[in-house]
Amino acid sequence: MIETMPARPHSPGPYPPGACPLDHLVLPTANLGVARARLDSLGFVVAPTGIHPFGTENCCVFLEDGTYLEPLAMGNAQAAAKAVADGNVFVARDRAYRDSCGNEGFSALVLGTQNADADRARYVEAGLSAGDMLSFSRAFTDAAGNSDTASFKLAFASGAGATDAFLFACERINAPKVDRSALQVHANGATGIVEVVAVSSEPSEQRRLISIATRSPATGQGSSTAFDLPNATLTLLDPVAFETRFGIPAGAPSELRFAGIVFSVRFANTVAKLLAASSVEHDIRGDDIVVRPASGQGAAFVFQEKA
Repeated sequence: MIETMPARPHSPGPYPPGACPLDHLVLPTANLGVARARLDSLGFVVAPTGIHPFGTENCCVFLEDGTYLEPLAMGNAQAAAKAVADGNVFVARDRAYRDSCGNEGFSALVLGTQNADADRARYVEAGLSAGDMLSFSRAFTDAAGNSDTASFKLAFASGAGATDAFLFACERINAPKVDRSALQVHANGATGIVEVVAVSSEPSEQRRLISIATRSPATGQGSSTAFDLPNATLTLLDPVAFETRFGIPAGAPSELRFAGIVFSVRFANTVAKLLAASSVEHDIRGDDIVVRPASGQGAAFVFQEKA
């Protein structure tokens, strides 16, 4: 299968040993066309459709800081059903999420790793493994027409019985160099993801899962807990704290649900003007521009001006 598949290796680089860096976020959607149109209206450049070898497909939004969004849809139901039967945790968890929460949402936070085997061993030891590892390769072609193969190894973590959210570590076994600079220049001026916000009706019960998965200790307590990753913050809020901060209902009670993404942008005024021109409803809450979830946008999008 051929697809446009920018990939980047994870190296020790600027990241200190310890906490895992944020890699990308998985946003289930019923239709990539709807997701593409919605993201375009928010001022994002959306990459060409990518095809997985196990029935799912995506249209990613890549950011300058190396993180990205992965809107995910079902492309081949027969291939996906076979993947689930064969024990593919990624597809099985996507199906479980859709069965529980519907076809629009935010199902997974993905962490970069250099050793997925070691991560799975940690998950198993802690009783938090969500299933077998997944190794796969897929062909891609870049904008210049050059073809190569990218290979990945994934290890999954989840709380017992939870279907609304999971985390996984992604190791790039083979990560060909691809120029994706044209895909990282967005009309809204977004440059990266600075925070991911999760909601839990029992946040104290989720701290251990997140801390082990991210290799980051929890800070704070009560209604708000933070986990510092090398390139972003993961914040865990109770439903009242989430609604107070963003002015958006937290939804049905959940053990753990990813609910918000905070983007750094160059100029807040640029975002506000763009959203108004696109007739996208938004709220100004202090320094935040908040856009509620919609079809093709499975989470609250929050834009913050950063120097």
